[in-house]
Amino acid sequence: MIKSTNIHLLSCLILFLLGSCAQKEKENNTPFEANISKVIPLNEMDEMSIYNLPSQWNTQDGKTIELKDLNGNILVAVMIYTSCKAACPRLVADMRNIDKKVGRKNKKNVLYLLVSIDPVTDTPERLKLFSKENNMEENYWLFLQGTEDTVREFANVLAVKYNQISPIDFSHSNIISVFDAQGVLRHQQEGLGIDNEETVAEIIKLSK
Repeated sequence: MIKSTNIHLLSCLILFLLGSCAQKEKENNTPFEANISKVIPLNEMDEMSIYNLPSQWNTQDGKTIELKDLNGNILVAVMIYTSCKAACPRLVADMRNIDKKVGRKNKKNVLYLLVSIDPVTDTPERLKLFSKENNMEENYWLFLQGTEDTVREFANVLAVKYNQISPIDFSHSNIISVFDAQGVLRHQQEGLGIDNEETVAEIIKLSK
């Protein structure tokens, strides 16, 4: 015979799970392209290093690398695609603004990573052209092309949601992420054209 205390605990657990599912459904119904100007709190740090991901990537210079090759660098990462005409140009502008504020003296081990969510269209050649068009040719700007699977895996680590809505168009989250020298996610900001002082401060702190 089950004691009343156990019944009470079981009831509480069921209510908690139902509440969690309802909250998750509410979150999943949020449009990807919603411009929510906020900094995402990282109350529970995921100690899994991004450098442990085994995926291979092609750079804008036609080189093949693994993320572990970047070990020891502070990574400022964003996911874009080159044919995007709405959010991505603003995300690129935000990355350049962050780079400008961080300053050259703090750049020694800071890499700015732009990962394409459209690996079919965004070949290394196209990424190279995009880097030239946006004056992002210095060696601390790194554009990456993966496969559909590796891109999805990378997006999951960054909590970036994206969905192809036409052959040349995607809806996607607008998130910039900062990883420390060990590849652990330390900070995120979401939104377009928002105050990035916290992001800049975090990069400078980690790069010391």
